Amino acid sequence: MSRKKRPEELRSHRWLGVADMRSFGHRSRLRQIGYDSDDWQGKPVIGIINTWSEINPCHAHLRVRAENVKRGVLQAGGFPIELPAISLSETFVKPTTMLYRNLLAMETEELLRSHPLDGAVLMGGCDKTTPGLIMGAISMGLPAIYIPAGPMLRGNWNGQYLGSGSDVWKYWTEKRAGNINDQEWDEIEGGIARSFGTCMVMGTAATMMAITEALGMALPGSSSIPAADSNHPRMCGQAGRRIVDMVWEDLTPEKILTPAAFDNAIKVHMAMGGSTNAIIHVVAMARRAGINVDMETFDRLSREVPVLANVRPSGKHLMEDFFYAGGLRAMMQNLREKLDLSCMTVTGKTIGENIEGAKVHIPDVIHSLNDPVYGEGATAVLKGNLAPNGCVIKPAAADQRFLKHRGKAIAFENYDHMMREIERDDLDVTPDHILVLKNAGPKGGPGMPEWGMLPIPKRLLGQGVRDMIRISDGRMSGTSYGACILHVAPESFVGGPLAFVQTGDEIEIDVDKRLIHLHVSDAEMARRKAVWVQPEPKYPRGYGAMFSEHIGQADQGCDLDFLQGKAKMPEPEIH
Repeated sequence: MSRKKRPEELRSHRWLGVADMRSFGHRSRLRQIGYDSDDWQGKPVIGIINTWSEINPCHAHLRVRAENVKRGVLQAGGFPIELPAISLSETFVKPTTMLYRNLLAMETEELLRSHPLDGAVLMGGCDKTTPGLIMGAISMGLPAIYIPAGPMLRGNWNGQYLGSGSDVWKYWTEKRAGNINDQEWDEIEGGIARSFGTCMVMGTAATMMAITEALGMALPGSSSIPAADSNHPRMCGQAGRRIVDMVWEDLTPEKILTPAAFDNAIKVHMAMGGSTNAIIHVVAMARRAGINVDMETFDRLSREVPVLANVRPSGKHLMEDFFYAGGLRAMMQNLREKLDLSCMTVTGKTIGENIEGAKVHIPDVIHSLNDPVYGEGATAVLKGNLAPNGCVIKPAAADQRFLKHRGKAIAFENYDHMMREIERDDLDVTPDHILVLKNAGPKGGPGMPEWGMLPIPKRLLGQGVRDMIRISDGRMSGTSYGACILHVAPESFVGGPLAFVQTGDEIEIDVDKRLIHLHVSDAEMARRKAVWVQPEPKYPRGYGAMFSEHIGQADQGCDLDFLQGKAKMPEPEIH
């Protein structure tokens, strides 16, 4: 692309390049910090939105990586400014980071709008930071490039590779069953997370980083670089250099995020065996871009694209192995016949140009279309009278016998009720029962917490049971596995059909037919609805109250209603 802008056309020129009193004040305050006019004059000002914090282990390296970005920006003739944003550590933020994804999106948009910035580098990776940053950047509309934090190194215990999240669930179940002692559990605790970086399985973090690269918003090959690998700081420098040229080229998200780009990203999600959470985030990002992506889009593409990445929890390897096998470029090369290769990316080149020459080095990690890990994609969307607006399941990560099943429900009114009952030795439960958790949705959680991988009842653990059907209006961690049906919409808290399920009701699931059906008559459901009392909201004030009032349902992307759409905010007046 040829350069389109002149220095006086830069957005930052309104703050810094005008011969008036306000610009005098802006320039004098930059000098107060220690900058000289040569640092910024006639140069793109690049905002580095950094979600680093001292309590986010996934992003522990981003404070240093920001310096690599600044080096690249300076080399390319730009002026870097680092701006901190809410960090959203999946492992520490309660009740759930999903409650705050939209807050990060709003903060990102407002940071970019209110400061003298011409372009943005978005630094994230842990689950909700990726969609939050991208949503905010879309709404603001400045040239932007995303830097993925990258996965951590493989875990290790007694010579076994450990995957964060997936193996936590696995070994915690074994500990509850009495097969892991306290010392072994402590050793696993010390070995499962050995470096900074995100979960190294195909959880939500790895999925969303890959999706963002597939959308064209990150440098090719960047999404799977291990956080501790020296390729990572080099990639950060490259991104810093590239964003400066993107500003001169006026290469904005609007020119990259087309309907075809989102189709590409969803196909990559399916081929990766990605997290069920992705459906919520992709729908939200697409809506910010004014593009119609819905549950049906995911289900249609799931039928077309098989799982190619042999990575936990759907496969056996880890993200470090995926990187060594060739990473996302190699997988997209195997998938190229199903992709729109003409889509533009942050490189100024097309997807097809970006993946040219990529090769798979370890075929057992990245399979071909002729030899998939699983015959269909990562996510199936079910509909029926229990979920009129849809719900999701990850078929490849479930015991296959449950993909067609009919059983009696054991219903829990909330998470605390479920946890009390699940540990009872006398709970009347069999492997064929269906566990149902209510009030875990966007409003009911609130924030739709990762409660959807309900524990196997204690009574069944001793029988060797490790999977059964579990249904909720919540989410589960992308690192999780099992026959979990999630995101039931509308949720129970607002009077969706899930609210009226009672213990003993029969529920039928048929994944092939995309069916979920509650075998209760319409008349009985109407009777139950008539006596139902909606639970009280949990937050009387603050952000939680605002969230609860304005949040959309899972099938709508769980965005705040006043943040959706393409309507552009006016540039700030400078007086």
